[in-house]
Amino acid sequence: MYSIKVLSENGMTRYVSHGERETCLFVTGAYEEGDRIVLEYEGDPVYVWFQADEAMGASLIYLTGNYELKIPFSEGRKAYSPKAFSGDRHYLFVREALKEEIWSRRNQAINVCDHHDNKTAYPHASANVETRNESVFAARNAIDGIKANESHGEWPYSSWGINRDPDAKIKIEFGTAVLADEIVIYLRADFPHDSYFTEATLEFSDKSTICLRFEKTGEAQSFKFEPRETSYILIKDLKKADDPSPFPAITQIELYGVRKQERSIAKAPDPHSGKGKE
Repeated sequence: MYSIKVLSENGMTRYVSHGERETCLFVTGAYEEGDRIVLEYEGDPVYVWFQADEAMGASLIYLTGNYELKIPFSEGRKAYSPKAFSGDRHYLFVREALKEEIWSRRNQAINVCDHHDNKTAYPHASANVETRNESVFAARNAIDGIKANESHGEWPYSSWGINRDPDAKIKIEFGTAVLADEIVIYLRADFPHDSYFTEATLEFSDKSTICLRFEKTGEAQSFKFEPRETSYILIKDLKKADDPSPFPAITQIELYGVRKQERSIAKAPDPHSGKGKE
């Protein structure tokens, strides 16, 4: 059973919908300060498609518990489309993912609904530093699926900014194991305002590493490697180019591979089959 709710700051339910394997919620009023979206479900960890706002789109996420998103206002909204969470009509939905969606090779590092306090909807991005703690430079921006990188400081040019810290690192957790074989990175390319990274270290959960060497470009930079099982990736040891600008940044990180099948999930029914467990 799934429930999508919009709760007020004092915990009162403003809107709610329920469904066995999927449900949608149509919000017919403007959000207020303190409102939060809550996705609740019962049972073991599960893969679902979830959309918190029609202007953001949906992501296939690995859900390990109830998920909450406080509606962003003021500075917190700058990393989102101006249409997101705005107005008095909003469409949210959740549905259990199909097996072919879960187990296919895909980008395992995208979650448009990620945020700082998220601990239950994976993937989740975090970093040891973010430029001035501003939303447009937060770690979540590196996995929101938006690749616009020719400017900075406002949507859609959000990025992960390192605040000039040579020890900056970003971590993407998957909630369970993935078998990865390729990483694709988009550097921010607002040249000449921006500098760029010449290299970085990619670390896996078994502590093995790969050296990534970048070029000065805003195009996708792909690095393929022998498949590795990992529950997270860490990008660290970032080396800035020897140029006048002090502002290198990363716009987007994609990790391609497949999820490691777990018995309880692999045997789950398809949500559209109308049948019980196999």
